[in-house]
This record gives sequence, structure tokens and C-alpha cells, in this order.
Amino acid sequence: MSSFSASPRLIKGGIVVLNPDTGAVQRVISLQYNPDSLTRTLQVQAIGEGGTRSDALRIKAPAVETFKLDAELDVTDQLEFPEQNRNATEHGLQPQLAALETLIYPTTAQLQTNNVLAQLGTLEILPMEAPFTLFVWSKNRIMPVRITEFSVTEEAFDPDLNPIRAKVSLGMRVLTVDDLGFEHKGGSLFMSYLQNKEQLAAKVGAGSLSEIGLTRIP
Repeated sequence: MSSFSASPRLIKGGIVVLNPDTGAVQRVISLQYNPDSLTRTLQVQAIGEGGTRSDALRIKAPAVETFKLDAELDVTDQLEFPEQNRNATEHGLQPQLAALETLIYPTTAQLQTNNVLAQLGTLEILPMEAPFTLFVWSKNRIMPVRITEFSVTEEAFDPDLNPIRAKVSLGMRVLTVDDLGFEHKGGSLFMSYLQNKEQLAAKVGAGSLSEIGLTRIP
């Protein structure tokens, strides 16, 4: 990092875990290094070929937006100062990896509760709820997401076989008001995310036909 005082502070991307009932922040998982690239895909939710001619321009829901990124983790530098970095010395990257991995696991308490309900003969056991997560990529991109893909490549290990360098590949799907509803905290966050897109789009302006070689539309 540059020692110049005028150097801008690097903003990190990351994942925020919220309480689904209160919206309180439970955990912030910041990326150690921002990835060099971020892949986004938007799938249009149109009426489809089964619709009538009057439905040709209609869309039935917000686009399905997905993100993919590769995040690098490394505690090599921390191992040079073991007294100041006890977690890294004893466990390597396992705490950081566990914080990410538990986002896609049910908790042990949830598993035990469902097991008790099954033994009691409960006819309907609801699927376990995953943590309520946000993907944050600057103040303009704060969106509720579901993690859809997760893979880890551990690239180096300490003498106790704790990983000390790894690459995590994440796939995420943005959750919309169609998924969560307007009353859910995630629904309001999605609406803010979409409104921000609209505000940014308005900054481009209407443009001119002359820019694309036309004087009028035939």
C-alpha cells in the first residue's frame, strides 16, 4: 500500500450477514483482495413464446442477475508475526474459509431440531432457512443474494496442513421482490438497488439519432 497520504482508501467488497427478522448486522466478511474481474449475467424474465402477440414486449419479473467472482486469500505475511496473529498461526485460513462455507450449511441446531421433529412424527418439516446475505460491491451495489456456487482451491499449507493460501470461487444470484416480497428487508434493499440503476442510467441522457447515423426513424 502506498505511504502517500493522498492515496485513496481502497474499498473492499464483501458479504454481510443480517438477521432476517430484525435486519441487524450479524457478520461482515470482507474480501482480503478485491478480484480483478467480476462476471455478471442478466436473464430476461419475458412472457415467453407461449404469450399472445400483445405480450411480445411484456416482462413478468425483474431480470435474474447472477454474479461470479474469484477471491484470493493468503495469510503468509501474518505467519511472520505469530504472536500478533494467533489464529493464522494455529489454524491458517480455516476460520476465513469456515465463515464463508457456513453460509451454505444449515446450522447444527437446525439439523438437530429437524431430527427431533422427525422422531416425533411431525408430518411437515419446513426446509431450513439459509442466512440472509447481502453482496456489497461499493455503495452503489448492495443487493440480497443467495449463494449458488462455491468452490475452494487450497494452494499452500503449513506444517500442520492448515491451508495458508487459497482461491475461493463464488456464484451468487440476486434475490428480488419476486423472491422475498416487498415487506422483507431484502425486498426493500433490492428496490433500492434497482432505483440506483435507474438513477445511474438517467445520467447517460437520451442521446441523439445522429450518433448512430440516422436523422429519423423510418
